[in-house]
Parts: sequence; C-alpha cells; structure tokens
Amino acid sequence: MSTITAVEFSRAARTLAAAARHGGWEPPTFLSPPRVRDAQRTVRRRSPGSAVVAVRIRDRPWSAVLGDLVEGVVVANRLEGAEADRCRDALWAAVAEPEARAA
Repeated sequence: MSTITAVEFSRAARTLAAAARHGGWEPPTFLSPPRVRDAQRTVRRRSPGSAVVAVRIRDRPWSAVLGDLVEGVVVANRLEGAEADRCRDALWAAVAEPEARAA
C-alpha cells in the first residue's frame, strides 16, 4: 500500500469541494487526521451549514480515503436517497476525470 501525501489529499479535497459547490451542495472543510484516535473519518458540525470532515490517510488505500471524503460531503449536507446518490455520482465523476487522476 503506497503512502498518500498531504498534497494528494489537498488536491482531492479541493476537487471535491469544487464539485460540491457546482452541484449546489455546501462543501465541508477537509482535515487529516481526525481528532478521535482510532477513527477513519469524523464529521463535526460547526456553525449552521458548516462542517469539518476529518479523514485518516496514513496506512490506508487511496480508494478508501476518497470514499471517506465523498461520504463526508454527503453526511455534512445531510443528504439521503436519490439526492445522496446524485451527490456521490457527481463527486466520484470529479475525482475520476483524467486531470484529477494525473495530478
């Protein structure tokens, strides 16, 4: 398993935040690592409509980290059902684009 760098994490977070904004969802703030010792992902609510998604990147596959970032946006926006699926689809499409993968 390769190590994920802070630069890769930041690039993915920026890409997902832009995709969330484009889709009409509120992008959370992304951080790493979570404050909770053994947690892989946490979501903290700040002011109304604002959330912090913290994801552990150390010793984890890139796909798991991306999955946690995507789900963090869904949870932070309190999405369910078809709207949650639309959000996931849009976010995964954003990180699957060639420039996102090559970066």
